[in-house]
Amino acid sequence: MKYKILGKSGLRVSKLALGTMTFGPGAEWSRSEKECRPIFDAYVEGGGNFIDTANMYTGGESEKMIGDFIKSDRNRFVLASKYTNAVPGRNDPNEGGMHRKNLRQSLDDSLSRLGVDYIDVFYVHWWDFSTPVEEVQRALDDAISSGKILHIGLSDVPAWVVSRAQTFHDLRGLAPISCIQLEYSLVQRSIEREHIPLAHTHDISITGWSPLAGGILSGKYTSGEFQDGPKRLDSMQLQPLDDRNKAIAIALADIAKSLDATPAQIALAWVMSQNVIPIAGATKVSQMKDNLAAMTLELPSEVLERLDEVSAFDRGHPYSMLHWEMPMTLGYAGMFDDIDMPKHPNRITGRKS
Repeated sequence: MKYKILGKSGLRVSKLALGTMTFGPGAEWSRSEKECRPIFDAYVEGGGNFIDTANMYTGGESEKMIGDFIKSDRNRFVLASKYTNAVPGRNDPNEGGMHRKNLRQSLDDSLSRLGVDYIDVFYVHWWDFSTPVEEVQRALDDAISSGKILHIGLSDVPAWVVSRAQTFHDLRGLAPISCIQLEYSLVQRSIEREHIPLAHTHDISITGWSPLAGGILSGKYTSGEFQDGPKRLDSMQLQPLDDRNKAIAIALADIAKSLDATPAQIALAWVMSQNVIPIAGATKVSQMKDNLAAMTLELPSEVLERLDEVSAFDRGHPYSMLHWEMPMTLGYAGMFDDIDMPKHPNRITGRKS
């Protein structure tokens, strides 16, 4: 296992996080403790220490199961959980949302289910577009002051929200945003438009969920095991198995064969090469061991170029203008090729007429 520092925190986390959305009974796609414990043990034996869960995963059963798994050595693990979504049960409008009342109640309930005194990384699960950024940031900072959480994370939020929260931290001396969690894979690269450059600028780490795009990048659709694309997982719409995504899966299979690896390992190694921590779940021990083996892969530059080409996406306005002849000529006084450009995720690498 290899580790990295989480944002500005100084906290050391494994470069592959364990996703536990399927831990716990209660859904057709979830798994029992008997099935999940060997997967957890395989991750830990591989050196993993970064556990990702949420208050509403399998109705709260995921937190209960993880709490039981880590209780003999709690301090060894970096435990991440989330709030915002209500755990089903009552028709109370304040059991959902990002506001201070729900944050306090959700945090206390998560601590109880987990059986711990503190949570290392506490995420806002998604942005409700009604609670002010300042209220959320203040409430999270207060939770740090109380000792109940150690670091702040934002999940599935617009880039402008992260920027505003970070600015509020800079102005008021509050705890910074240590991590943002977003969907990221060769299939879904849209966070490269805004979120990755923002995180790069402010030294915020990124964790990526669905790094195998719901199984599209696992190799099972190119091996002939399944003919159709991923189905709906509960209420979450997965990525379609369209022509673009089929081409990515085929390229992965070809690259994997040439490197004596599996498509899933290549896909995970690519995410890590983008300085993003993939959140990888598993339903079998063999899958978890396969995921962990991605840590040993160093993808050659020609492989990275091929993957970038096959998974290319429309970056949209205004980034498309960076390849226009006129703004590059006028904006750089005709001397673009003579200027040493700073390194940046959205850096300009060349002009196209």
